[in-house]
Amino acid sequence: MAPASREQGEAIETDLVGFNLINRPLLNKGTAFTEAERDLFHLHGLLPPHVGTLDVQVSRRLKALRSLKTDFERYAFLRDLQDINETLFYALVVRNIEELLPLAYTPTVGGGCQRFSEIWRKPRGLFLSYPNKHRMREILANPHFDRVRVIVVSDGERILGLGDQGAGGMGIPIGKLSLYTACAGIHPAKTLPILLDVGTDNQERLENPLYVGWRHERVRGSEYDAFIETFVAAVTERWPNVLLQWEDFAGTNAGRLLERYRHRLCTFNDDIQGTAAVAAGALLATENVTGIPLTEQRIALLGAGSAGCGICALLLRAMVERGSSETEARRRFFAVDRNGLLVDGMPQGQPAQAPFVQQRAAVAGWSLANPAEIGLLDVVANAKPTTLIGVSGQNGAFTEAIVRTMARHVARPVIFALSNPTSRSEATPQDLMAWTDGRALIGTGSPFPPVRRNGKTTISDQTNNSYIFPGLGLGILAVDAERVTDSMLMAAAKALAELSPTIRDRSGGLLPPVDQLRAVSISVASAVARQAQADGVARRCDEQALGELIRSHVWEPIYQPYRRKQ
Repeated sequence: MAPASREQGEAIETDLVGFNLINRPLLNKGTAFTEAERDLFHLHGLLPPHVGTLDVQVSRRLKALRSLKTDFERYAFLRDLQDINETLFYALVVRNIEELLPLAYTPTVGGGCQRFSEIWRKPRGLFLSYPNKHRMREILANPHFDRVRVIVVSDGERILGLGDQGAGGMGIPIGKLSLYTACAGIHPAKTLPILLDVGTDNQERLENPLYVGWRHERVRGSEYDAFIETFVAAVTERWPNVLLQWEDFAGTNAGRLLERYRHRLCTFNDDIQGTAAVAAGALLATENVTGIPLTEQRIALLGAGSAGCGICALLLRAMVERGSSETEARRRFFAVDRNGLLVDGMPQGQPAQAPFVQQRAAVAGWSLANPAEIGLLDVVANAKPTTLIGVSGQNGAFTEAIVRTMARHVARPVIFALSNPTSRSEATPQDLMAWTDGRALIGTGSPFPPVRRNGKTTISDQTNNSYIFPGLGLGILAVDAERVTDSMLMAAAKALAELSPTIRDRSGGLLPPVDQLRAVSISVASAVARQAQADGVARRCDEQALGELIRSHVWEPIYQPYRRKQ
């Protein structure tokens, strides 16, 4: 049986003993079981005689981790540790978050998804495969999941910038939820990663004898939609108050699934809305350095898919909030997709692209390299953008010519190369600083080393969704929000901008250091919860009670005493 629910600091009751206890990741303490607990739970002989502490265990695991040769080995090491002893895993990550965040999630998780079948060892989360669709409610009914409050779900079709990874995409929900816990303190027992295995069109996976997923081409069309509907209905029946996060769905499905279900349950798409919020927060912070208000920005976007349009939609909303007319604000966006700049008369794309289609009259006088297609260099040369954002998944797409052209017209060019993993980044900070003579304000999706130039070291901001979604989830859980509104995402973005070091020091980073992510998440949670209350989708309380509610949901990775359940 699972342990009875107890507040942190109180003793946990369990009737598990021996192997059954130490093989439960959320209960295992390893060598830190006390002598009394070893007596009580029949652990003598199963453990070395030494009684250790969490601090010593963290030191031991950190030394072992650092001795490994590759980041993939370190990723696999952390995954194993999470499946053996979750308290130790989270203690290790929380205490060393700047070092371990890139290993537990981006960029290393990309390789983890590609090689997921090689390292899968123990069950974590749920694989809901298409052949088992008739068993979905039975699978979800397992009492092990009674405490679940947050689900991250993927179908593995668009993993980072790596494409279809099939069942290997499970690495993303596992990784995301580990950040909900590490960055915001949401208890691991309240989280559930789910992979909807509807097949894969990745021939390499299908031909790999080690592949652990359903060996079938992807289910699409009405059958896919019916499977998703069965899933959502089963989830809402099992957990009426759950927060469901959609993750790494292909562009053809991401936006439409969000629109279909966002008014039926508390749900959001992190690729669309989380990316938008962190990008908006970082861009708002640039005002402290450039002096250019958001309403006067000219924004060029490479990659007008669901993520790119999500960024533009939130920035458009922010411009209107600040006094721009929607018509004027729309003119400030130049969205470039695979067929060039979006202009009217082009074949109709995704509905989300419609607000960002430029009128042909507005570009009629442009000087173009190829009149048949307006490329990103044409946009930069003619529109003279103040901000350049990339979510294209195209490595090196921000070329030297593009960046130098932009830098000729802007004193402090803002360049966000947000594609993950690092192998898909539109440019490296090293190149961007060189091509802008050190003037660029840079954000990247994955971490890059600091840039040393003219005796000065510059740290590029990792403009990663981990600044947003953990705090968003914490705020939602604290006040039992029924829905995720656009205003809540905007509140998260503004809260992040208000924490920017540039407020105090113009030479500081746009975003707080990664080692402050827990504090960031609590600030974001407070803003999100207050906005949820203002929007009428959450229970109301005063400010003091809200702070207490948020703190009550923050779990710390420490060992608690156990007592035997009679």
